[in-house]
Amino acid sequence: MVEREHWHPVALCEAVREAPLAAALLQQPLVLWRDGQGAVHAWADRCPHRGARLSLGQVCAGRLECPYHGWQFDSQGQCVQVPALPGFVPPASHAARTYLCREQYGLVWVRMAASHAAAPPPFPAFAAEADAQLRKLNCGPYDVAVSAARVVENFLDMAHFGFVHAHWLGSRDAAQIADYAVHSTPTGILATGCKAWQPQSNRHATSAAEVEYTYEVTAPFAAVLTKLPDPHSVPASVTASVPASAGADAYRESIALFICPLEPDSSRVWFRLAVADFASTDQQLRDFQHTIFTQDQPVLESQSPKRLPLDVRAEAHTAADKASSAYRRFLSQQAITFGVIP
Repeated sequence: MVEREHWHPVALCEAVREAPLAAALLQQPLVLWRDGQGAVHAWADRCPHRGARLSLGQVCAGRLECPYHGWQFDSQGQCVQVPALPGFVPPASHAARTYLCREQYGLVWVRMAASHAAAPPPFPAFAAEADAQLRKLNCGPYDVAVSAARVVENFLDMAHFGFVHAHWLGSRDAAQIADYAVHSTPTGILATGCKAWQPQSNRHATSAAEVEYTYEVTAPFAAVLTKLPDPHSVPASVTASVPASAGADAYRESIALFICPLEPDSSRVWFRLAVADFASTDQQLRDFQHTIFTQDQPVLESQSPKRLPLDVRAEAHTAADKASSAYRRFLSQQAITFGVIP
């Protein structure tokens, strides 16, 4: 399954503390834990001895201990102690199943299989992360009863703004979608020149304005939107912290969508914000994002089928759906099978 070769988020970094944490990815239970140096690890949540869940155990002196018989495993997954046999030296076969793991964007990411391709899938990019002038924070997780691909497609879709997000990101009286450009990229697609008339494009907006969007799919189940509002709609509370020499581009903000595909028809979703708003509290920014996504969620979960059909004949399409149609073609080209209908 090619999805195992990609990087996927599984938990917030701050959620992995002293005790082991149970997680899941691609229908597989995981255990996340930190060793004595604070490095995070992701393993199959199964002891190789009798199959007990390692996430029910504890960390002892930088080792993960099984809750059933107390077997202890070092940071490489090798069993190094069997309490029932103090003099026993466990062989290499007495080892937990380990996965590649890293921390990025405030999330723990896991890659379950090494790539056999000449150029392995890259780690999902989020260019705004490097912009020191933008404030970053995570929102979520949200557990959603629909496939990861359906969530990405909804993220790319502007035609629903005036109906699902009426009075916020759109208006039913201004639902027309102007033409925009879509390009294929090595990691997915790039949609540029996307424009929407929005009553309230962000938490501080006090008047309606046209907002320009750029969408980029950076991995099968990850995407980034960048939006540039009309600078005249940006309130004084925000402009006060931005140098006058910075120009309108200073108000550009990005939102990354990072999804953990749990089951073919269920997902765990995080958003990573990179915004110029330093006036709001973390909770206020999260509350705004929460409002928007919980407007999406019931509609997403109502979609049938819950898995995304890739055959163009399975659902009707229009020119306003160019980005989602290109995304479906990308998934087909990448041989993605999890959460989709070929």
